[in-house]
Amino acid sequence: MPARILVIEDNPANLELMRYLLDSFGHEVVAATDGGSGVSKAQRHAPDLVICDVQLPDMSGPDVLRRIKGAPRLDRVPVIAVTAFAMTGDREKLLAMGFDGYLAKPIDPAGFVAEIENFLPEPLRSRTQRSAAGSSLPSERRAANGFTLLVVDDIEANRAFASSMLGYMGYAVVTAQGVDEALALARRTAPDLIMSDVCMPVSSGYDFIAKVKGDPLLKSIPFMFITSTAREDADRRKGMALGAVNFIVRPIEPRLLLEHIEAALRRRESPAS
Repeated sequence: MPARILVIEDNPANLELMRYLLDSFGHEVVAATDGGSGVSKAQRHAPDLVICDVQLPDMSGPDVLRRIKGAPRLDRVPVIAVTAFAMTGDREKLLAMGFDGYLAKPIDPAGFVAEIENFLPEPLRSRTQRSAAGSSLPSERRAANGFTLLVVDDIEANRAFASSMLGYMGYAVVTAQGVDEALALARRTAPDLIMSDVCMPVSSGYDFIAKVKGDPLLKSIPFMFITSTAREDADRRKGMALGAVNFIVRPIEPRLLLEHIEAALRRRESPAS
């Protein structure tokens, strides 16, 4: 029986990574990006466990904790604090405030779910063996080890999420925030797949793919666009005409993104296809 877990986190990359990991182990995830909506969702959904960032835009994590613990039927729900600003003694201070547990960012994808499940009763824990990271996922997904992906995006949160999620899946990930840096990395690392944003300062993803496809050393590397802003059909047509193997618009479920990545890698292994 899966647990219902409320994640209150304002950083999109951290939220998506935690959502993906918990979902991979069969848990139902309810997400909130600020304290107010987190408290409301806790009251509405009655979660089995709450993961709460300590630094939120509208109220502090301790304030969220007090409101949740003070609500009817929620006083016994475990609330786990998560913070990126870990200092000596923070764990003890947060536990003294009433948090049931504490995790420091960046989270460890391989051990995150096991740590969280320590606060759940046995019937709500996943039955998956967790002796190896990602063991709940199909074997063909876990066989990804050995591939190198180059992720190009000017937004740090997008690069961080890609590094965490794809690294958890066994890929080697290198990142760049601009076209010139990405070209140098591509020539140095010879990635198996390039994933690039479209709208970036100075040079666009379209400029980048033109340079990649014009370079004899790089032109055979599959190139995939992933964007939040270039959403029109004309954008997709332009990207595909320049040689992209896919043009993905965010938001996209992590599992579907992985399927697109695997399809692009199979294309590299079998160019004739």
